[in-house]
Amino acid sequence: MELILPQPGTREKVSSPQTAVIAGGGLAGVAAAVVLAERGVSVVLAEREPFLGGRAGAWTDRLATGEPFEMERGFHAFFRQYYNLQALLRRIDGELGFLEPLEDYPILGPGGQVESFSGLPNKPPWNVIALTRRTPTLGLRDLLRVNGLAALSMLRYERGWTYGRYDDMTAGEYLDSLRFPPDARRMLFDVFAHSFFNPENAMSAGELLMMFHFYFSGNPDGLIFDVSKRPFSTSIWGPLGNYLSGLGVDVRTGCTVSRVAKGADRSWKVELGGESVDADHVVLALTVPGLQAVVGDSLDLDDAGFRRSVEGLALTNPFVVWRLWVDRPTKPGRQPFVGTTGVGCLDNISLYDLFEDESRDWAARTGGSVVELHAYAVDPGMDEPAIRADLLSALHTFYPEYVGAGVIEERFLIRRDCPAFAPGSHADRPGVTTPHEGIALAGDFVRLPIPSALMERAVASGFLAANHLLAPQGVRPEPIRSIPRRGLFGRRVQETEASRMR
Repeated sequence: MELILPQPGTREKVSSPQTAVIAGGGLAGVAAAVVLAERGVSVVLAEREPFLGGRAGAWTDRLATGEPFEMERGFHAFFRQYYNLQALLRRIDGELGFLEPLEDYPILGPGGQVESFSGLPNKPPWNVIALTRRTPTLGLRDLLRVNGLAALSMLRYERGWTYGRYDDMTAGEYLDSLRFPPDARRMLFDVFAHSFFNPENAMSAGELLMMFHFYFSGNPDGLIFDVSKRPFSTSIWGPLGNYLSGLGVDVRTGCTVSRVAKGADRSWKVELGGESVDADHVVLALTVPGLQAVVGDSLDLDDAGFRRSVEGLALTNPFVVWRLWVDRPTKPGRQPFVGTTGVGCLDNISLYDLFEDESRDWAARTGGSVVELHAYAVDPGMDEPAIRADLLSALHTFYPEYVGAGVIEERFLIRRDCPAFAPGSHADRPGVTTPHEGIALAGDFVRLPIPSALMERAVASGFLAANHLLAPQGVRPEPIRSIPRRGLFGRRVQETEASRMR
């Protein structure tokens, strides 16, 4: 793990009264609010939804019986290299006791194919070598046909080199260039590529290589992950809400930020929830459409390059979460979570009653089980009946014990708010800093100086946004943690490329 302190500071807190408005109460906004409030800034945190968390949020719902339960927007894995997310969560649970490790991260494919990531060495490149040697989808003849130079790029990650060489290529084109046999590509790469909500034919190969470096080829903590033993409402967002309140943060849910303008007494005037709030600092930690709406209506955010970079952001395909309360248990020995590939649009199956206490209690009382199906980057042309039929058929293919099972309750969600990482978009993607003093961005769509993704990217961006705003005052920054920022051969390749240019 690398510890990064980009801007040194010695003060523990700001030396004069400071105010901030954070637009967006997901992981990015909460991370920024925590750091600013801990350093003495008076913070207003505004979240459009009635609950905190964004795409990792959770809310109370009720079954037909009237029994309350906590619903979430799909399964979330807590990988061990999510160092900044862990640092945030340790504010509410120093030992991260609400998490428990899974034994494996299996991938299921058609015809009974199984790929396991359990028991691999953690240290690169031995993890790559061990996986290549033991996978049933690759033989010696297959390896001889693989494009070795293209495959080596997975061990050569270096941000400038990787994006410079691969950002204009699609992830699908890069995977085609590897010349892996179809089964190996499907089991080792397709399921991985889909996990970032972007379809292969519309995702940057540079972004895919960064993800591969972050999760596997450059990750010293292994690919097995932890899960929350309790719903996020009780394990994360309730405690974090209390922590924010204890710091004096004014948390306003159901409150939308609509516009930012230059202020008089303070640097900025923020329109939110029908009132105007003065602020020295503003963090826009919104979804892509939310950010575009605010910037579009904020005429004082008039830097042309900044506006173009925000306007150029886009959303990827929809994703689907289908949670089913069924009247029978699953077959003994099933894993709590499996990735799936090659059978319809299904991308994973989560058996909530095998790891979450609320679902486990329901299953124990009823003799049933709680199953969640997740599909990433769904074809926008598929309607809900087609998606349901496709997912149910895939579930029956992988877990035939559910054929004919009765569905006691269900929740079906289709959402389209995940950022796109299109080919050629990296250079123009906005970063945390902006040309406007006192304004910073945060979210899992921003360009960061460290490899990261999903929940970790959101939290890291929030920490960096707070650090950026505090830096002129000499306030101690929040440490930023990262896996190695270059792959095993990254530095060597960078030097080779530089020598060629000379």
